[in-house]
Amino acid sequence: MQATAYTYDSDTRSGQVLLDDGTPVPFDAPAFDAGGLRLLRPGQRVRIETEGEGDARRITLVTLHTL
Repeated sequence: MQATAYTYDSDTRSGQVLLDDGTPVPFDAPAFDAGGLRLLRPGQRVRIETEGEGDARRITLVTLHTL
């Protein structure tokens, strides 16, 4: 799934992405670390993997979207 980086805190390695419908979804350090990224800037297109649905949905991977 694709999303757009919305917030990122380099101290905690956590933040939020915006889904294409505008829904914000938070991610934590393990999801960020799983993608192997060192930095994330707001506005970057990212690829995410999730598990669960609705309010229980959580991001398990954040990485850069590549074509």
